[in-house]
Amino acid sequence: MTEASGAAGGTAAERIEKPMIGLLRLAARAAVILLAIAAPAPAQKAGGVLRIYHRDSPASMSILEEGTNSVSIPMMAVFNNLVLFDQHIPQNSLQTIRPDLAESWSWSDDGKRLTFKLRQGVKWHDGKPFTAADVKCTWDLLTGRSTEKLRANPRKSWWSNVAEIAVNGPAEASFVLERPQPAILALLASGLAPVYPCHVSPAQMRQHPIGTGPFKFVEFKANQGIKLARNPDYWKPGRPYLDGIEYTIIPNRSTAILAFVAGQFDLTFPYEVTIPVLKDVKAQAPNAICDLVSANSATNLLVNREAPPFDNADLRRALTLALDRKSFIDILAQGQGDIGGAMEPPPAGVWGMPADVLATVPGYDPDIAKNRAAAREIMTKLGYSADKHLAVKVAARNIPTYRDPAVILVDQLKEVWIDAELDTIETSAWFPKLARKDYQIGVNNTGSGVDDPDQQFYENYGCGSERNYTGYCNPELQKIFDQQSMETDQEKRKQLVWEIDRKLQEDVARPIIYHTRLGTCMQPQLKGLTVMVNSQYNGWRMEDVWLDR
Repeated sequence: MTEASGAAGGTAAERIEKPMIGLLRLAARAAVILLAIAAPAPAQKAGGVLRIYHRDSPASMSILEEGTNSVSIPMMAVFNNLVLFDQHIPQNSLQTIRPDLAESWSWSDDGKRLTFKLRQGVKWHDGKPFTAADVKCTWDLLTGRSTEKLRANPRKSWWSNVAEIAVNGPAEASFVLERPQPAILALLASGLAPVYPCHVSPAQMRQHPIGTGPFKFVEFKANQGIKLARNPDYWKPGRPYLDGIEYTIIPNRSTAILAFVAGQFDLTFPYEVTIPVLKDVKAQAPNAICDLVSANSATNLLVNREAPPFDNADLRRALTLALDRKSFIDILAQGQGDIGGAMEPPPAGVWGMPADVLATVPGYDPDIAKNRAAAREIMTKLGYSADKHLAVKVAARNIPTYRDPAVILVDQLKEVWIDAELDTIETSAWFPKLARKDYQIGVNNTGSGVDDPDQQFYENYGCGSERNYTGYCNPELQKIFDQQSMETDQEKRKQLVWEIDRKLQEDVARPIIYHTRLGTCMQPQLKGLTVMVNSQYNGWRMEDVWLDR
């Protein structure tokens, strides 16, 4: 054993950002004296309620059943994992995984059994003891082996290699695997993989989740807010520092940012501040601290390949040839974005194709005029012309980070004789709509729960995965998914990952438009928070966060 611890008028850019900028310039300017950078860090202070605005109203509070960081960000503080990415190292990797509910872990010699020694004396928020049975119950739920059922199971594909969870007393649980999978530790370390209690039903967890984490769930009021309170019995002595966390739901971005500038909130909703807005925030609140990162979120084009007209491979290729990726970045992010494949590009990403490799991938030619000429040639062969356009609907979740790129896409598709109408969908209906494949084209933001190929490939491109919204399935390529998953040599694994990523782009599996960079802004009194650069789901435990008031 081895052991380890859509509006009319103006350009697309103007329709997206002009109202936001105009409102921000009406905000009162506050004169602020910056603290000296060399000043010694103050000691942590206990107390205070962290105030954050929330971008929308989630369908439920169950991390395991929801596919959005609208749930995982506020609820991560309620739970613990077996293991967790270090909350103070911004780039997640296998090397930054730390113990959480598991004190240690070990591998069998054949790499097919991963055993966790669990902490004793940990209690659920309702006072019941945490044991190995809870680990088994959680992964029996996730793999579909439990008599209880999740209403939705968006990450079931993560655990397809888990044959069973074996329990040896209350303090030891083993993941028995079908084949070796070293990176399963990265999946377990994600904020999307908390341990749930055996004694609380999935239905109860949607409305009033019970965890072992540093904060207890208090309430969720749809379209109003989410409240958490300090867990006085948290198993980690002295944590958390905060008395509570309050999320106020403000779907209108302009209103939310104005409130942050005015000092009503300590933190913006993470990864939601665009580049133009970030500049105005800094002008209006120069003391604000803003992190601009990609956070492993790709704006991508979903194409329903199972229904006409996009069951035609040539038509799908015309769509991807119509994309001017750089213009998305220039308009939405003033040049601050990255063109890449399925895996997040370096240096923030660990596994993305280098620029010289990406340049050889078909469809990534920067000559947009040539690409669109090729697209129109395809359209002509399919019977379309300047006088006969294809009418489609472009679905987008009704929040700015989805709507904004959809507006640009609608403009770009006109260049290849496709007339697109924007169809905005509320958050509670968005993921069910995609799962039903009730769309023609969709603009989606795919935030990766883990910067690891096992998560990205099996979840978004695996045959039969609930999150494989386009229905792409390539059994031969899936064999290489398994091959890279078993590879222990990271450099050899990268070569396989790049081979897979290249094939996904060639097959127009889920065309990546660009990798977004978005800001997270905090007031200077907020201390102890590190914003992750390669996953927006993993940095919100909040047990070390404090307010210097």
